[in-house]
Amino acid sequence: MAEILSIVNQKGGVGKTTTCINLSAALAKARRRVLLIDLDPQSNATKGCGTNLREGSLTVNDLLLNRCNFEDVVHHLDDFNFDILPSTPQLTEAEVLLLSSNDKEFTLRNVVLDIASKYDYLIIDCPPSLNILTVNALTGSSGIIIPVQCEFFALQGLSELVSTIDMIKKSSNDRIKIKGIIRTMFDARNNLSNDVSEQLVKYFKDKLFKTKIPRNITLAESPSHGMPVIFYDPNSKGALSYLSLAGELIKLEK
Repeated sequence: MAEILSIVNQKGGVGKTTTCINLSAALAKARRRVLLIDLDPQSNATKGCGTNLREGSLTVNDLLLNRCNFEDVVHHLDDFNFDILPSTPQLTEAEVLLLSSNDKEFTLRNVVLDIASKYDYLIIDCPPSLNILTVNALTGSSGIIIPVQCEFFALQGLSELVSTIDMIKKSSNDRIKIKGIIRTMFDARNNLSNDVSEQLVKYFKDKLFKTKIPRNITLAESPSHGMPVIFYDPNSKGALSYLSLAGELIKLEK
């Protein structure tokens, strides 16, 4: 059975999609079978993987609304050795229609139940807000990875997110747990980055990944080329950091 991991933070611009794309690629490089689910209507994960969608292509929106089967939607990214369920801005349709459906928060979980055995990891890119799509991701996940930018409001946002996860755990998914917190856009030359990192160690030491994702130009450039950073510039600090993060995650399998 796959490990189903939601990459989530209610704050935007923290490296959430960057983590989804590059962690998926790094796990695939370690010979894990990976499915990336783009559950964000901004569809940046889809674009960042260079997924080519023709006009009228089926997406995760159609899958959630039960208009098609998994095989109709999944794209096999042979160059990167992982699969993706792509999205477009049309995903806002599911966001609206799910609100009036029965068992609305369990829709994604019901979808992935049938296909989870095909993979080792399902990585879900969540919207930067607590909407019905994010609730679906949290309800269907076994674990959460939280990217946190080392900036002034990081701890406040993290505290609110932990409270939300506790609420989901009590109401609809008692098996969910925080797999780890990953520090992103880290700059060791910046006093604020170091101060916030120290606070994270103090309050979340047991949940903090050792790997820090640095501010790195190749991480910013690679999505515009439609590829994960380990293919765009495999020797860059960004690439090596995500390979390290994948290694930490794999160690948790044991």
